[in-house]
Amino acid sequence: MSTLDFEEVTNPNLNLKRETSSPRSLFGLIMTGLSAVCLTITTIPLFLLIGYVIYKGGSRLGLDLFTELPPPPGLEGGGFANAILGTIIVVSIATAIAVPIGVLAAVYLSEFSGGGKTAQWVRFATNVLSGVPSIIAGIFAFGLFVAPLIGNRGIFGFSAIAAAIGLAVLMLPTIIRTTDEALQIVPQDIRWAALGIGAYNYQTVLKVVLPAAIPAIITGVTLAVARAAGETASLIFTALFSNFWPRGIFEPIATLSVLVFNFATVPFQPQQELAWAGSLILVLLVLIASIAARLATRQR
Repeated sequence: MSTLDFEEVTNPNLNLKRETSSPRSLFGLIMTGLSAVCLTITTIPLFLLIGYVIYKGGSRLGLDLFTELPPPPGLEGGGFANAILGTIIVVSIATAIAVPIGVLAAVYLSEFSGGGKTAQWVRFATNVLSGVPSIIAGIFAFGLFVAPLIGNRGIFGFSAIAAAIGLAVLMLPTIIRTTDEALQIVPQDIRWAALGIGAYNYQTVLKVVLPAAIPAIITGVTLAVARAAGETASLIFTALFSNFWPRGIFEPIATLSVLVFNFATVPFQPQQELAWAGSLILVLLVLIASIAARLATRQR
């Protein structure tokens, strides 16, 4: 054994020092530090946004926000309980429309299409639809369900159901893509094992593949719901707005995002404070939905 080899064996720090001083190790350290800096830069806008919304809207929080209607322009007090209820109604209807269609479409793409040209075109159309601006989806729903096509009004007119259809169009690409990817991640061996014990193809999908992909599917649905809850452009063309309690799904309805848009642009201080409080509630609703989805998937 040479003197150099004996020193490396008896002194491990010497070998470690050489490894850390090598160009590859230095490059790895530099890239790790650069990644940490980029991660910090990425999270700074999020915390600044949340902090500023809490600063501007936190002082207006109170029980009246969740129990009272918006006040007349320029007057103090009031709340936006009707907008909270309207947001829940519209998003719930949109979710009930988009989730079954999106999940079934993804199941067909992943399990029954065979990877043919039809599946390729559907995936391409889904990617294109995911990049369509939300205002285009709003104009689509407006022209099809709100505009005066029948008599003096459209099929539904300005209403919660028209708004829900517009939001469902925006939610579909996210649900289809995430569900499709989640189903493809499920190992093929699981499918073969189910088929090997005599299960039909649809039984394999319903009882084996879908349960295994549920956590990822729930995450995708949560992302779609978060986008729908914060949408404004589509709702302006479909739901319009109302200062009163919801009277039904076929009537104009108040939503938080439209309330924030309307009240933030008026010159009255009380309405501007309500707009900031509405922004805070909207952020909290999305945060609660995301946390609930995480807890559900973790328990699963």
